[in-house]
Amino acid sequence: MNILKLAGLFFVTALAEIVGCYLPWLVLKQGRAAWLLIPAAVSLALFAWLLTLHPAAAGRTYAAYGGAYICVALLWLRFVDGVALTPYDYAGAALALVGMAIIALQPAY
Repeated sequence: MNILKLAGLFFVTALAEIVGCYLPWLVLKQGRAAWLLIPAAVSLALFAWLLTLHPAAAGRTYAAYGGAYICVALLWLRFVDGVALTPYDYAGAALALVGMAIIALQPAY
């Protein structure tokens, strides 16, 4: 799998997980309509299915996926929650992506 497809898959997987967790949070913490739990469940099912498409062993996939999740969570913080990111957020995201690349792109043994 080429690097762009792999990165895209990681980021779509992270988005599905975040949406699947954010919607129940809206219901439980902000009193939003309970019907939001339906798309939340669909999003989490999509997340689980997307994890099966990753080309590495499960543990390695989850480890590398963490870097993408951090970046998507920060983008969510900025664009959905409206919170400005700090230089520390950007530095942490860059380090997470480097770690993700090292894990995901290692040669086969």
